[in-house]
Amino acid sequence: QLQLVESGGGLVQPGGSLRLSCAASGFTSHTLQYYVIGWFRQAPGKEREGVSYITGTGDSTNYADSVKGRFTISRDNAKNTVYLQMNSLKPEDTAIYSCAASAYRGTLDSRMYDYWGQGTQVTVSS
Repeated sequence: QLQLVESGGGLVQPGGSLRLSCAASGFTSHTLQYYVIGWFRQAPGKEREGVSYITGTGDSTNYADSVKGRFTISRDNAKNTVYLQMNSLKPEDTAIYSCAASAYRGTLDSRMYDYWGQGTQVTVSS
């Protein structure tokens, strides 16, 4: 069974940083490289939003306009882990952040993702 587990969320002040991790199990290193990994977030009362994705080999990434220049996605297939470095955090970044895996091309469309983690809470507040 393929599983994704997020960690690294928490409470941070505006302007602060957090690094989220998405650990994959049930993949072998050889297999994980064929999956696009995306990060999504959902704030209370709002729709799920695609934040960023990274292709299997890490050669292509994409970001939502709302996080461009502040967030950086990376992956280490040897460790079966994808990271989301979040800098210059704002209160509007507050949400539950989830990672997901897709066997299709890179996209921020959550409908194209087959496997999902449970999510980790990120709260940006003074």
